[in-house]
Amino acid sequence: MEQQKEQHKEHGHTPVMRDRMVELIGRGMNGAAPVIVDGTLGAGGHSEAFLEAFPDAIVVGLDRDPNALAEAQERLTRFGDRFCSYRTRFDGITEALEDLIANGVVPESVRETGISGFLFDLGVSSMQLDQPERGFAYSVDAPLDMRMDPSTSLTAAEILNTYSHGDIARVLKTYGDERFAGKIASAVVREREKEPFTTSARLVELLYATIPAAARRTGGHPAKRTFQALRVEVNAELESLSQLIPEATRWLGIGGVGVFMSYQSLEDKIVKQALTKLCTSSTPPGLPMDLPGTEAEFEMITRGSEKATPEEIESNPRAAPVRVRAAQRVSAREQTTFPLHRSKDRA
Repeated sequence: MEQQKEQHKEHGHTPVMRDRMVELIGRGMNGAAPVIVDGTLGAGGHSEAFLEAFPDAIVVGLDRDPNALAEAQERLTRFGDRFCSYRTRFDGITEALEDLIANGVVPESVRETGISGFLFDLGVSSMQLDQPERGFAYSVDAPLDMRMDPSTSLTAAEILNTYSHGDIARVLKTYGDERFAGKIASAVVREREKEPFTTSARLVELLYATIPAAARRTGGHPAKRTFQALRVEVNAELESLSQLIPEATRWLGIGGVGVFMSYQSLEDKIVKQALTKLCTSSTPPGLPMDLPGTEAEFEMITRGSEKATPEEIESNPRAAPVRVRAAQRVSAREQTTFPLHRSKDRA
């Protein structure tokens, strides 16, 4: 345990609800050579926990951030070929598994058995927050970047400097639930005419000046909602999540477990609606039993959304907003091999 604590300290990353994630994914561990997908690899804390807990498992780590991939690969090198990483946006799970199977990294048998589990720890990673130059944190002055994948073109600065008043307000309201979205958008448009936005300090200063003092005293830092909204827009996070869920659940074998960790209400709403649909029979109402081929393919493991314990939140404040939902596959209506189709390139 002390060794694990030192490793976490060394890598500057404490994985949220580490033990609970091991417990949930462990419910899907059956058969030989199980495959687990850590779809939001980050610094590799959850992958490390899975590799330690399940000595027969192969863990596939996905991330669009090359810095994260490099750090996780170094951290997990002691596990040899039981760990492999792949650079892609998280809804590129099919592309990743197809390529890894084709290259012999992941066993061909996965096409018949499916994977045993997956975890998607949504939102910005601790590692990215801890790198000021990435521009995710409002507590330090840094370039307004916020790209999880540095090879993409759209940045937070470009949104502030080029989007119309209406589009800025829409982004802040939809993705940040910012009730002063219109006022902030007006201030941004007015200020960018004087000089384009380049760094976070100027934006934070604008937010302090625009949001009324009474509102600033509640709900956390006044920049929190705006920075969240810009990050979601830059990285197309909610679009990716909507595409991800059918892709990821399609890969789960019978008994396999899928887990989602959300940190904001829009993410959690998308996950909740998608999992509810998967866990609902399509038999017409009023019939005494499910018709063949209409039974629910999944069962919920979690009741509602689980939260971190007060003890964990005290030791790791970034766990405070997390909401966890997990489901287990109990039947497969159609396919006997995985997946149904090859996904297009989304890296």
